[in-house]
Amino acid sequence: MSNITIQQLCKTYPGDPPVKALEGIDLDVHAGQFVALLGPSGCGKSTLLNLVAGFEQPTSGLLAVAGAGVTQPGPDRGVVFQEAALFPWLSVWDNVVFGPQVQGLPKAQYEERAREMLHIVGLSDFKNHLPVQLSGGMRQRVGIARILTLGSQVLLMDEPFGALDAQTRLTMQELLLSVWQKLKPTIIFVTHDIDEAIFLSDAIYVMSARPGRIQKRIDVNLPRPRTVALTASEAFATMKLDILNLIRHDHG
Repeated sequence: MSNITIQQLCKTYPGDPPVKALEGIDLDVHAGQFVALLGPSGCGKSTLLNLVAGFEQPTSGLLAVAGAGVTQPGPDRGVVFQEAALFPWLSVWDNVVFGPQVQGLPKAQYEERAREMLHIVGLSDFKNHLPVQLSGGMRQRVGIARILTLGSQVLLMDEPFGALDAQTRLTMQELLLSVWQKLKPTIIFVTHDIDEAIFLSDAIYVMSARPGRIQKRIDVNLPRPRTVALTASEAFATMKLDILNLIRHDHG
């Protein structure tokens, strides 16, 4: 069953001249699948993610999540940005349970899940800390725990590890894979890092320069669970070279 269906999606921003951000996007993401959107800066990756999130509306085409058209944001779709958008005056715990509290859900319905999600992202011992007391990677963990506590079935991630150093980035990639392995949400992950796309995803959609189109879908048939050793394999190197050639050809 397709969890996210996108057909002939276009997005044009008005202006003189109008800016065509996306053109003829076709995308099918199955429930529990991990999909990466890969492409150069300015190719419309984030725009596409914002459309799925419901922050913006398409100019034309079909966009449906779980069979229903997307008209606005909803708790079924959680978004993780490059910077964890935490409330600086709230503790880790209060940030994580903020969503269910605003929805007016009874504590019994979310507190156990919040504890479980903090445990899964390795922050049980930091629940009383303020965001300013945490590293960048830890703040992103809070952001992920917050969305998982909401019970979002779809995670939309916009270069969430782009601002982290290489070591922390790898740790967060491994953490995200373990979370996905346990909970199996549907993930669309925006990146311009080829290694990251291959390491994490089941399928990569390579986008062209603006107006963004899907150049090619690449199935990542590499064994799971994945460890960092995979990145040194011949199969990984071959796939990376194929994608590099595809992107260079597009720029040529």
